[in-house]
Amino acid sequence: MTYAITQTCCNDAACVAVCPVNCIHPTPEEREFGSTEMLHVDPASCIDCGACADACPVDAIFPADSLRGPARDYIALNAAYFDGREPGPAPAGPDLHPWGRPVFARDLPSDFAPLRVAVVGTGPAGMYAAEDLLLHTNAQVTLIDRLPVAGGLVRYGVAPDHPATKKVGDTFARLHDHPRVRMHLGVDVGRDITAEELAAHHDAVVYAVGASADRRIGVPGEDLQGSVPATTFVAWYNTHPEVAADAVDLTSERVVVAGNGNVALDAARVLVGDPVALGTSDTADHALAALRAARVREVVILGRRGPEHAAYTTSELLALRHLSGVDLVVDDHDPRIGAAIDEAAPGGKASLLRGVPREAVDWTAAPGTARRRIVLRFHSAPAEVLGDGAEGGAEARRDGPPTGGGGGFGTTRTEGRGRVRGVRVTGGTQPLDLPAGLFLRAVGYRGLPVPGLPFDEVTGTVPHDAGRVTGRPGTYVVGWIKRGPSGGIGANRTCAAETIGTLIADAVDGRLRAPSPAGTARAFRRLVRRRVRRAVDARGLAAIDRTERARGRDAGRPRVKLGTVPELLAAAKGGRRGT
Repeated sequence: MTYAITQTCCNDAACVAVCPVNCIHPTPEEREFGSTEMLHVDPASCIDCGACADACPVDAIFPADSLRGPARDYIALNAAYFDGREPGPAPAGPDLHPWGRPVFARDLPSDFAPLRVAVVGTGPAGMYAAEDLLLHTNAQVTLIDRLPVAGGLVRYGVAPDHPATKKVGDTFARLHDHPRVRMHLGVDVGRDITAEELAAHHDAVVYAVGASADRRIGVPGEDLQGSVPATTFVAWYNTHPEVAADAVDLTSERVVVAGNGNVALDAARVLVGDPVALGTSDTADHALAALRAARVREVVILGRRGPEHAAYTTSELLALRHLSGVDLVVDDHDPRIGAAIDEAAPGGKASLLRGVPREAVDWTAAPGTARRRIVLRFHSAPAEVLGDGAEGGAEARRDGPPTGGGGGFGTTRTEGRGRVRGVRVTGGTQPLDLPAGLFLRAVGYRGLPVPGLPFDEVTGTVPHDAGRVTGRPGTYVVGWIKRGPSGGIGANRTCAAETIGTLIADAVDGRLRAPSPAGTARAFRRLVRRRVRRAVDARGLAAIDRTERARGRDAGRPRVKLGTVPELLAAAKGGRRGT
């Protein structure tokens, strides 16, 4: 029997480190690491020890013979990765692969004075950085987040029907009450305290603030009501306190999504999936109510290139193919689409669509009522978001260039004219107008400037050298604000290792800027208390967690999240009062 890695693989490589026979690839030392969608177990080498399954933070590894239904696809996916690859060197013993000398590249000398390091952001990148510091140094770590609750992308960015992926949050949570960690949540660096004040109280500061903004498409009508960034939609169904409960309207039968990455597929799955199944997750209460009452019957996913270049991962498309009660269809409007699917090599992106029905969709017909469906429309992009003009008609048709005349569905007079009523898309010989009441923009995330730090407007990142911020001694970046919005949760582990390695090297070389004489840990706590009266510490965070889990138990769910900042602060304060 062998083990297999499945859909929820986060690529953090914890499994690689514990495998005694080096059967999991690519490893962090191999060129392909970071560019593959997931890690793979070699069935010819696996000895069935189960160490990888024990180490996996997201429960993605299982004995192959225990997999059932759609999950069995991953047995072949794991094996296919090793087809045609040269086997590694012969093992030195009967079981174990050769082991090199241990390398401690990120350790401070034993007599080095403890560092005080602030980590701004408590998502995966920030927590991997904190973990690295705690494991490899004697540093005292200050965790800061602008929200009054920790978690970042794990809490507010992972789809609620991926509970195994959310389990990585439990791994990070064990660091919250570490004896060398102090936590200040609800503190906004740049508003409540400046970057200079933070640096004055620490030897080093690591910014892990992510990429919270959406990339714009740049088409007319993009700002109409009902044109919503995917960042907002994801935050809405994940109970983000900065997104209103009524931010998304699901009264339209058709939704158009621009972009075909994993976020787009997550959105489609949530929109047409079974809300009863979501009712056992931590989906926001307001989102559950809206999804139960939703009229959405069809989601159209636009990809500007062909299926061979689709941005989604294999695992997410497989999940879509097996979505209960939902049909998956490829719009066969362009001959290049079918050719790419039929001619794709085994394992290629386009080959995954073999067996998926292809049809020339009749867009003049309303979405059917029998079954919900998701339509993949490749070689097509939004050209204009159409609003409800003076006459307000909504009829799918092909036409020539917009006339600019008196309102209606086929005009360019959409800015400021109310709600979305359709999307004009490219593909074919003429533009096509698709009636729709909701347009989701899922074309990527973008970082925002950090007050006091340099910023590259083109890439949406902070300029750096191996994590060291340009022109700012003692200041570092990690995660998406460092490398851009690429890679999943586990990619932050190797990213953090590089940044913390740079920080430690700078400490040894005397390159860090020492805190001011008055910048003690106690002085920083006093500064935070003066500026932010209701900052949340580790005990307050634990109280929030208890409250949400208790609410979940009452509803038969893992947790019911608190949806507003006042609710979070009240739970934190109430829990502290009871301790």
